[in-house]
Amino acid sequence: MPAYQIHRLKESQRQQFRWAPHTSGVTVAKPKDYEKGALTEAASPYAVWLALRDTDDQLQVGDLLELENGELRIYKYIGFEEARWFVPEAAQSPQEAAQPPQAESPATAGTGDVPLS
Repeated sequence: MPAYQIHRLKESQRQQFRWAPHTSGVTVAKPKDYEKGALTEAASPYAVWLALRDTDDQLQVGDLLELENGELRIYKYIGFEEARWFVPEAAQSPQEAAQPPQAESPATAGTGDVPLS
């Protein structure tokens, strides 16, 4: 039976999540907005929801379930949808940022040819 790591949305972010418009597609979640919760074994995300439904630890809108392979599901009003963690782009090193981009000479611009001498 799969094990699901529960990630609880921090209360400071919960109201913002609740009032945000529903979007389709993959939800991008920021790890800083979540606190690690319990590890629960269940057959599916819906089985986790059902097992916790009438307890003090019930899932709330915005909470995440993470499988052992890293797959994420976010609990929304309409059920569980695919999610992924936000990964910031790698920052450029100061040396890369200081170098201007290579410009093409007018003789070769857009042709991909080497100029003849």
